[in-house]
Amino acid sequence: MKQKKKKIVLRVIVGIGIALLIIIIVAFVLFRNELRSLMSLKKVDDYGMYQMTYYGDYGFDDFLETGAENDADIEAFVTKRLLKGLPINLGVTGDGCTAFVVKNENGDILFGRNFDYLYAPSLQLYTAPNNGYASVSTVNLSFAGYSEDNLPSGLLFDDFLTLAAPFLPFDGMNEKGLAITVLAVPEAEVPYNPDKITLNTTTAIRLVLDKAATMEEAIELLEQYNIYFSGGIECHYLIADASGHSVIVEYVNQELCVVEAEDEYQIASNFIAYDGLNIGEGFTEFERYDKVQNAIEANNGILEAGQAVQLLADVGIFDGNIDKLQWSVLYNLTTGYGEIFANRKTNNIIGFNLDMDN
Repeated sequence: MKQKKKKIVLRVIVGIGIALLIIIIVAFVLFRNELRSLMSLKKVDDYGMYQMTYYGDYGFDDFLETGAENDADIEAFVTKRLLKGLPINLGVTGDGCTAFVVKNENGDILFGRNFDYLYAPSLQLYTAPNNGYASVSTVNLSFAGYSEDNLPSGLLFDDFLTLAAPFLPFDGMNEKGLAITVLAVPEAEVPYNPDKITLNTTTAIRLVLDKAATMEEAIELLEQYNIYFSGGIECHYLIADASGHSVIVEYVNQELCVVEAEDEYQIASNFIAYDGLNIGEGFTEFERYDKVQNAIEANNGILEAGQAVQLLADVGIFDGNIDKLQWSVLYNLTTGYGEIFANRKTNNIIGFNLDMDN
């Protein structure tokens, strides 16, 4: 009798083991790309800077079929498609940023960008969609709910929200040498066409990175969509390509307007530049613009990579004793090489390469 009970117990244990093994195998098959993505996540600076490669399809083409009228729509799509039901609450951040396009001593096109705000951890994200261009972009992780007291820890559950990153880029460069970044401005009057799909601040950037090879293509794409700015923080975009063509895209009088470069370089700050309006926020936006312009002019219209990096660090915003510079990134649109660093820490510059196809 005892022997029979032992056999029954053994069979139950074996059965449970087999069931668990099947569950693990099924979970691995269903979530293999998500697991690969999370396993690639690594911290590159203790300030809160990370890198990750997103494997598999993040569903952006499906998203473009419906778009999003508000942040809740994006949260619902990302929750269902990428986070397997785990909810996300998009936070909204934006403040004083500075960006510029300039040639280096070899004629390469450099695209530099600062993000200034209160503490914001960042993620450098690599994507390669089947129906789009490979790119590297910088994601504001506070947009996904992370903070100084809540950072990705290396534990699967703590890291899971980083899977929303493809929908949250704040700047980036694709394999064609097309780069884009977003900067806050005091106002933007966007057009609305009920027959067009609507995108938000960051999914418009994803659209350009995935689908545009040139600055002209980027503008044509943006004209095909409505746009709303998350959290009511109005913005404009600086866009440049490997040929050196660049524009600032702004929304004025319910029209998409472009500010073309008047020189061999172009600078964007936190003021409306279209048609000489120069509508600012009343902080340091013009001072920062002038500082970048003076540095470029002093070097006869060019900057070496080291000079560009130092300039980014120099023009980052201090608000009293608070250092608001969260990250700086420099993209070489000609070679695909770049450098990124957190919080003015030029002693820890992380170099990277994106294979170019241009």
